[in-house]
Amino acid sequence: MTRPAAAPISGQLQVFVLDGDAAVPDALRGAVLALGNFDGVHRGHAELTRIAAGMAAERGVRAAAFTFEPHPRTVFRPDQPVFRLTSPEVKLELLAQAGLSRSFVLPFDRDVAAISAERFVDDLLLGRLGAAGIVCGYDFHFGKGRAGSPEMLQARAGAAGVPVAVVAPYSWAGEPVSSTLIRMALEEGDVARAADFLGRPWFVRGEIAHGDKRGRDLGYPTANMHLPRDCRLKYGIYAVRMKLDGVWRDGVASFGSRPTFDDGAPRLETFLFDFTGDLYGRTVDVALVAYLRGEEKFASLEALIVQMDADSARARAILAQTPPFLP
Repeated sequence: MTRPAAAPISGQLQVFVLDGDAAVPDALRGAVLALGNFDGVHRGHAELTRIAAGMAAERGVRAAAFTFEPHPRTVFRPDQPVFRLTSPEVKLELLAQAGLSRSFVLPFDRDVAAISAERFVDDLLLGRLGAAGIVCGYDFHFGKGRAGSPEMLQARAGAAGVPVAVVAPYSWAGEPVSSTLIRMALEEGDVARAADFLGRPWFVRGEIAHGDKRGRDLGYPTANMHLPRDCRLKYGIYAVRMKLDGVWRDGVASFGSRPTFDDGAPRLETFLFDFTGDLYGRTVDVALVAYLRGEEKFASLEALIVQMDADSARARAILAQTPPFLP
């Protein structure tokens, strides 16, 4: 996470990192703040940002996100890191796409966790940030011992004349949308279900690294990407799309440990259809569209190639029926 004072990113996004006691510029104060971790920026988060934007419009001010990095669970349970649906950078980009092009990021550590809920509201939200309004989810808790609740926030900020909107659970297909539900879907390989709750296909971003070059010998040269260690996506074969130069290209990918060869560290290996070129060192997005099958160990390279041919044909068929992604 870079730490600019309020530097524009990609021409739109503004990020202010709340390091220490650094003063917030007057030009950034007075926004309606949408509070949350926002991991995944799913449909429920989009509803929260919509309500924040509406409150901001009513008050003639700007709406902004207020979020934490790293995820608090990473601080409290480092031996059990949370499966992050989005990297910090991607999260902020998705929030901007959802209408919150300005974000305040609070670096989360044990000192921040020890701040009382009262100080969090009075000194940070109302004091340093001068919030003109606040929006949070029904399950948002904060402050030492997670003592702060939406009801406490409404009472304390309301006493200062600052309105607080608490967003009820947002349901999709009859289920309350949550980051936890989406993580569970991905752990089961159900990327279609995850996409339903996200409102878009789940994608990962990473740099294409050199691999062992086996794919070339098999007739399937792949672009290799190492995913974060906390990623618990189910091992297997997926129909995918990779974003290159603003264009989404169809392909098929394997995520796993390559049991036919070395049972090594897991990585995502993507074969793009009808593509030739050098991708090494490039940072790309890979969106997972459909789960095809689980990871297998094959008795021979010939058997593996036959299966790879079948996987590619099936991925092509699925993607041909999948509407194009917007740039």
